[in-house]
Amino acid sequence: MWVVLGVRAGEMNEPEGTLAMEETRESSIREAWILCLILGLVMINFPFIHIFNSEQPIFGIPKLVFYFFTGWPISIVVIGIFVRFTQKGSQSSSDPVEDKNES
Repeated sequence: MWVVLGVRAGEMNEPEGTLAMEETRESSIREAWILCLILGLVMINFPFIHIFNSEQPIFGIPKLVFYFFTGWPISIVVIGIFVRFTQKGSQSSSDPVEDKNES
């Protein structure tokens, strides 16, 4: 990649600070995905499994089975909402700005 006066090729027309904002956004999205992974691992780790591993049923279903069949779909929905949110943000930031003088 060619570097001219500290600016990467193809980025000459970008406003100052745009690259830093995109990098910050990408790193925060990456951190959010890591947080989702860690929370998912915590959900299937010993303390939570031990809490729900009892013989007392909820609505006639053992607590552990109820936990898995409600907790995981809820986490999938939360991740789906997160994906839609990040896709909306990336589409709006990647749309080119139209020049009004070209008409």
